[in-house]
Amino acid sequence: MNIVLTGSIATDYLMVFPGRFREQLVDGELDRLSLSFLVDELNIHRGGVAANIAFGLGRLGVTPTLVGAVGDDFADYGDWLDRHGVDTGSVHTSQLRHTARFLCTTDTDNNQIASFYPGAMTEARDIELRPVEQRLGTLDLVVVSPNDPEAMLRHTQECRQRGYPFMADPSQQLARLDGEQIRTLVDGASYLVTNDYERSLLAQKTDWSGEEILDRVGTWITTRGADGATVHRRGEPDVAVKVPRVQQIADPTGVGDAFRSGYLAGVAWGLEAERSAQLGCMMATLVIETVGTQEYRFDAATFLERFTEAYGGDAASELRPELGGTS
Repeated sequence: MNIVLTGSIATDYLMVFPGRFREQLVDGELDRLSLSFLVDELNIHRGGVAANIAFGLGRLGVTPTLVGAVGDDFADYGDWLDRHGVDTGSVHTSQLRHTARFLCTTDTDNNQIASFYPGAMTEARDIELRPVEQRLGTLDLVVVSPNDPEAMLRHTQECRQRGYPFMADPSQQLARLDGEQIRTLVDGASYLVTNDYERSLLAQKTDWSGEEILDRVGTWITTRGADGATVHRRGEPDVAVKVPRVQQIADPTGVGDAFRSGYLAGVAWGLEAERSAQLGCMMATLVIETVGTQEYRFDAATFLERFTEAYGGDAASELRPELGGTS
């Protein structure tokens, strides 16, 4: 199955503030907010939503194709992705701009304040999907994840025009996009992914009810943090999945991306929605236990042991044939 991941490719600057953001906020003074946080830690890692999802798929033995725009500083990062099972042959290299930067500070409650510099990502709006199809032979699923907003709209429209099935994953860009743009991104998607807050924000901005949204998409997946994930489908009971036991919480950055990689692997393997969501939750657990979105260790045997503990032997038996060749 050819899964194409469009979206951001970035370098992450992850910082830790040894306090609580909320304790620094003064009632009645938020209109004059001016704060600086002295952080104790700085970790620099590879990131970007599309690249993170692609890395997770590669770890699971699925070979995804990454589509996005980077700077000429991407060479080492590209080699890393290639070594971990990602096809980077359709990544555009800018001659003018650096690869995007994500700067994120996390407090002791795992709340986050972040900024994103798009850099070369602004050139993603010039990328056409048709040459990617010609190179691969077929596009079985295109994931439209956070990216330059014009690129997201272009990719979605091209998917509809050319008949490519697509997953709408506006997530971090919901704050930037207006209602009409969000409606354009969502309408006709085979899959829609949001977290619990984004679910409400999407409904508010589009002025669509949950039922109206399900009329326009095939499957709507909602991630709920420590409460797991829920899969919604029109006319069918919701499928709720719990989170596996977490050994330690190191950093939440990239957890949603890891969930998507697991869910998409389940789709590629022909698994049912419940099993795909469980696979997504297991991948998310690996990331929350590690600082950095692509720094987690993946061992198939250990992964299956933990999956069995969380979801039972019958569930794990469906994954075992697919994970036999991964490590």
